[in-house]
Amino acid sequence: MAHTYSNLFVHCVFSTKGRRRLLTEAVQERLWPMMGGIARQKGFVACVVGGTADHAHILLSLPTTLSVAKAIQIVKAESSAWVSRTFQNIHGFAWQEGYAAFSVSMSNKNKVVRYIAEQAEQHRQKTFQQEYLVLLKRHGIEYDERYVWD
Repeated sequence: MAHTYSNLFVHCVFSTKGRRRLLTEAVQERLWPMMGGIARQKGFVACVVGGTADHAHILLSLPTTLSVAKAIQIVKAESSAWVSRTFQNIHGFAWQEGYAAFSVSMSNKNKVVRYIAEQAEQHRQKTFQQEYLVLLKRHGIEYDERYVWD
């Protein structure tokens, strides 16, 4: 598209199905770069990927031709299949059905990159559930806690 310019950063968060703690450090060391590679192959950028044993954070830079929903669908589907093929001892691996996505300004990009890179440290102090609710509140997203964890 000629004369179309964008700078779209989106911080996405999603959990393993049932918040099962399946992503050991050994899995994470290979999975996070793999998720970045999936994005690159599909024409968008994963600026940083991180997380813990039960969830992932990914900061995406998206072209105008790709929706957030489609980008997340691609990353989750392909990474889930890769985990199942690569780590055959992890039975029934899947990501949760939904996700959270937050817009990120250029002025906050580096802060979000650090936040994602420091996930292990962050979760010495709070659970994924606590972190997720804080993110939803901070971004003004209305939710009914009865349905957040389905």
